[in-house]
Parts: sequence; structure tokens; C-alpha cells
Amino acid sequence: MDSNSTQATRRGVMTAGLGLATAAALPVTSATTASAAPASPAVGRALRANRVTTADGVEIFYKDWGPRSGQPIMFHHGWPLSSDDWDTQLLFFMEKGYRVVAHDRRGHGRSSDVNDGHDMDHYASDAAAVVEHLDLRNAIHVGHSTGGGEAARYVARHGNGRVAKLVLIGAVPPLMVKTPENPGGLPIEVFDGFRRALLENRSQLYRDFASGPFYGYNRPGAIPSNSVIENWWRQAMTGSTKAQYDGIKAFSETDFTDDLKTIDVPVLVMHGDDDQVVPVADSALLSAKLLSNNVLKVYKGLPHGMATTHADVINRDILEFITA
Repeated sequence: MDSNSTQATRRGVMTAGLGLATAAALPVTSATTASAAPASPAVGRALRANRVTTADGVEIFYKDWGPRSGQPIMFHHGWPLSSDDWDTQLLFFMEKGYRVVAHDRRGHGRSSDVNDGHDMDHYASDAAAVVEHLDLRNAIHVGHSTGGGEAARYVARHGNGRVAKLVLIGAVPPLMVKTPENPGGLPIEVFDGFRRALLENRSQLYRDFASGPFYGYNRPGAIPSNSVIENWWRQAMTGSTKAQYDGIKAFSETDFTDDLKTIDVPVLVMHGDDDQVVPVADSALLSAKLLSNNVLKVYKGLPHGMATTHADVINRDILEFITA
């Protein structure tokens, strides 16, 4: 096969594989066993950045911006990115008087590159370490994609007495992979193919992903933003290949059903109906049925990365929810 054919094959896998792909998209090597109103804006606010060390010795980088007197909003980023993916939201809500916090997941961004712990239990525990270190109370948690799973598990297992509300954006719960109990999920071969593409050429995979299904730039009439694509690629390449490889299993095979049933705080579930990465029918629509107190908003034609492509819409609706 010549180089042009190889590139075309890889791009086809990314577009199809993460948007309801078939098992034949790539050769398969199974990896299933690879293990409250806001305060008034303060004058002269300081921007704070720091790290906290978890119980198992992992350094987690976090941003902590805005007035300490403001109600906290903590943001949980998607795979394979970093807290930088939330910068538009951080600045928006900081200017509204909130204290905004976002951390880099272990093995991502500026946090420790460690061998293990790349699973949802550790992700949630790491988030809890940041919350406890900063003593965040009455906090609103916002999670996108994989970060939505992390946020849901944090709220269900660690958030008692500290959480006011939860926002899930294009989030992976309740379960992405197809199983007998989850027949609408994506076949495991899709995620195996994704792992294979990461091993073959991580840099090209991430360029194809950002320029294709993540932001819907592969749709007819779409106008790709090179700066958005490059920023996505920059964040992804900053992280650890090992962490990102293991993270595929974490976001695709973790079942959040019990977490969603446990959560009793108000939840805003936001999802684009043209999400090619986490299809809405097997995620948001099912999550809304499991949550006891939720508002579901499905956005016509919006992609997985709608918090970036349509930040004005998403920020407005989050603000409306958290101030209600």
C-alpha cells in the first residue's frame, strides 16, 4: 500500500470509527483487558496556578482563577486534552464573579506522567484531591466528554456536602461500548482501532481527529478553524502516550449507571445531536433517564466540541442553569 493510501485509510478510520464506525474500519487487536448566586466581580483579582500531590504521589496541576469569595466552578476536561481546553469558559465565568478551577488529569497536560492509575476511580480521586486542597464547597462541576464521566463519578463518590450542581457536556456516561446490556453502544473494535491508530502515529491521529469529527469540520459546508485544530493538537501532544492509550479503555468501558442513579443534585445534560464522537442516543438520552433531577438540552446540528465552536451558546445556558 502506498503512503497516500495509508493516510487515507487512517483518516477514514478517525472519521468513521469515532462516529458510529463499523468493526471493519481498521484491523483489530483487542485491548479490552489493558486494565448560589455569584459574588460581585472583585477588583485586582490574582490568577493562581499550583499543584497538589495525591495519596499515591501524583502531582496534579490546576488553575485557580477569580475571587476566592466567589462560588466555585470546577471544570473537568475531555480526552486527550488539558485544562487549557476550558480557557474560554474560565475567563467567561471569572468575569461573572465566580472562582473557576480546572485541573490537568494525571498523565495529561502538566500533571505527572505516571505508569498507572489511568482509570475513572483514580481520575475522580484526583479531582477530589484538588477539591479538598482548595476546600471548595457549594461547587458546580462541569465535565466534557471523558471529563463528564470523571465529574459524574466524583460527584457520586466524593461530592457529598460539597457539590451544588453538575453539568455534563457531550459526556460519555452511561456507557460507550456495546455490551449485551448496552446494545446501542459502539463495538469494541472501534476503540481497538483507535488504539491502533494512536500507536502507529499519534500526531497524525490527533490532527485528523481535530480537523474531522471532533468539531464537525468533516461536515458539508463546515469551515475549519486552523487555530482551533492546532490548539487541540498542542494540548493532546503535551500529554503522555501511555496515559492517553490507557484512557481509551477508561472512557469507553466504564459503566456509570450506578453513579448516575446515586447523584441527587440538579444536573444539566447538554449534547449536540450531530455529535460524531459520543452519539447522543446512547449517552445523554440514557443519562437523563437515570438521573433523578436533571434538565436535558439537545442542540440541533452541534458537534462534540460545541463548548469551543459555540461557546457563546453553551456559556449562556450553563450560566442560566447555575443561577436558576
